[in-house]
Amino acid sequence: MVRRLIIGWWLVLLMVPALAHAADVQATLDRSSVQLGETVTLNLRVENAGGGMAMPDLGALNRDFSILGTSQNSSLSVVNGAATSTLTFGVALRPRHMGTLQIPALRVAGGQTAPLQLQVTAPDPAASAAAVHQNVFMEATVEPQRGYVGQQLSYVVRLYYAISISNGALSAPQLDGVEVSRVGDDLNYDAERGGRTYHVLERHYALIPQRAGRIEVPAADFQGEAIDPNDPNSFFGSSTPVSASAPAVSIDVQATPADWGKSAWLPARQLSLDMDGWPGAQDQVRVGQPLNLTMTLQAKGLAYESLPALSLPSLDGAKAYPDKPVTGTRQDGQWLVGRRQQTFAIVPERAGTLTIPATTLKWWNVLTDRVEVAQIPAHDVTVLPAAGAAAVQPSIPDTVSVAGAAATSNASPSPTPWRWIALGSVGLWLLSALVWWWYRRRASTTTVPVPAAASPRQCQLGFLAAARGDDPAVQAQSLLKWARAERPAIQHLGDLAAALDDAGQCAAIAALQHRCYGGTPMAGGDTGLVAAFKRGFVWRATDAGDAGSTLPPLYPFKLH
Repeated sequence: MVRRLIIGWWLVLLMVPALAHAADVQATLDRSSVQLGETVTLNLRVENAGGGMAMPDLGALNRDFSILGTSQNSSLSVVNGAATSTLTFGVALRPRHMGTLQIPALRVAGGQTAPLQLQVTAPDPAASAAAVHQNVFMEATVEPQRGYVGQQLSYVVRLYYAISISNGALSAPQLDGVEVSRVGDDLNYDAERGGRTYHVLERHYALIPQRAGRIEVPAADFQGEAIDPNDPNSFFGSSTPVSASAPAVSIDVQATPADWGKSAWLPARQLSLDMDGWPGAQDQVRVGQPLNLTMTLQAKGLAYESLPALSLPSLDGAKAYPDKPVTGTRQDGQWLVGRRQQTFAIVPERAGTLTIPATTLKWWNVLTDRVEVAQIPAHDVTVLPAAGAAAVQPSIPDTVSVAGAAATSNASPSPTPWRWIALGSVGLWLLSALVWWWYRRRASTTTVPVPAAASPRQCQLGFLAAARGDDPAVQAQSLLKWARAERPAIQHLGDLAAALDDAGQCAAIAALQHRCYGGTPMAGGDTGLVAAFKRGFVWRATDAGDAGSTLPPLYPFKLH
């Protein structure tokens, strides 16, 4: 045990210097706008940071900010053998004046942060007047105050208190016809109101109206208990009840534009539609082999439930098989960011140029108040013949020429022309059957190399697509390709059947071999082959120790 601990510490010590040379720094603000007199926290995050790092030089901030204090937090984690260290410097700032203030680029751990902007506005006179002689008071705002059905609005409640409070509770807004959800964690900072310094607790909610009209957000309430630090009995639980209320706010909600049409209504602050996975110049796409493309839709100001399901336009010369979608909603400050991601396995059916048509999505930009269109442009993919097809193609002209020669020779007068025509037809049929059988036998016994980039999941999708087709040779190649992605030592279908521990899968392989050698292809695909292998290979227990023996889940994604 001691030896293991020593080795573990040596590994950590060896990794730390390497991490220090690859530091990645980032600067963020906990809020993008404040009122004069409030504080804001600047976080300087250093990824892959070494130990013993000092606080960076903050002198460039003194022009526009007062530095009230600093903090430092570090962590080190090792996941799947990869070490990641994180060091965060926290800097409490108070703006010196109003306007758009610049957080300049700072040198941190050998890197440089990106500059930031902070909007500083004048204090609300009404709020400052209300704060006079009050130990506890509240504010509530909604942004924007005018929106559309389905648009996210940001509702913010702030509790100001200049005394010690315990056992407090803020009421959540309850609204008919509006979806209400909490956004992010509470923010804590200091602010100045009426010449007095207050601690502030700020809480954000997402409001999504479901109907048009004027909506009243009722007053938010706080109930708590104040503790007097000068009271000698406060240590034993003596306290005074305190309460406060934020004023009610109203929202004007507009209906969807009458001329919007039948497409999904998407009122967002930002929206992007992208496609990844296009083959590069060195990549080869062949008939029967899947091309995996991933479409991603992301919208700021919408939850993922509001986004439409992703699909591809109809393809000429290929079939598309969608994988399980990946969805989730994250938070970017006070705004929701919904995301949908869909992977498609596109299986070309013929050689040549495959055109993936353009995909468009109409959405409403709530910042500019106008319609916009997100688009994935059309893309052409060059498809090569299936592996092994080139060896068969020369035999096709030879067969045609033989047929032409036979027809020409039989065109001359003969005492018994129909007899020679019949014999020639039978001979051609036998020749064609022999060539077809030889090609199937060769295709089913030829080792098909697995591209390095092909994962077991990709190979599985390619096999399932081939199993729904009519060509047993392609089915056998795809099945072996998938098996070799998990068991590189397998050379042919016999090896695969011997390594499996499922009678149904072994029977399916035997039937596939019969069709390959017996020349009896099935029209409409083999549903039994799909059913036998759709959940993955069932390997024998004796192979449990082989590398790569753990079959990945059918859909290796997490839903958020």
